[in-house]
Amino acid sequence: MESVAGIACVIGLGSNLGDRLAHLREGARCCASLGALRAVSRLYETDPLGGPPQPDYLNAAVLIESTRGPGELLRGLLDCERASGRERRERWGPRPLDLDLLWIDARVVAEPGLVVPHPRLSQRAFALLPLLDV
Repeated sequence: MESVAGIACVIGLGSNLGDRLAHLREGARCCASLGALRAVSRLYETDPLGGPPQPDYLNAAVLIESTRGPGELLRGLLDCERASGRERRERWGPRPLDLDLLWIDARVVAEPGLVVPHPRLSQRAFALLPLLDV
């Protein structure tokens, strides 16, 4: 059987609750379940941006090669967040795991609930620097 080549996708990972490193590791494992893991960025510790007072974030990015479409990837990422204990109570609030679909090779997506490249990517060093690593 011939394997189907996937499309390169970069997913941003962030955590600022609990064992942040463990949450990022679990997030990377979950991303790898959505496609072949090709690269992992360095870790970055960053101040929270917006929202209520909260702890600093640990951020990273992973590059996966996936045959899944953007909507299916997003649903998988949201499932991973929920499995980590994330509850969406307030915008930009603290969270054990945040997964953002930052970039898909040669694709622009503009759908309700999903915009790729991430709409504020150029304004967020905590996402842009890890993306550039991978």
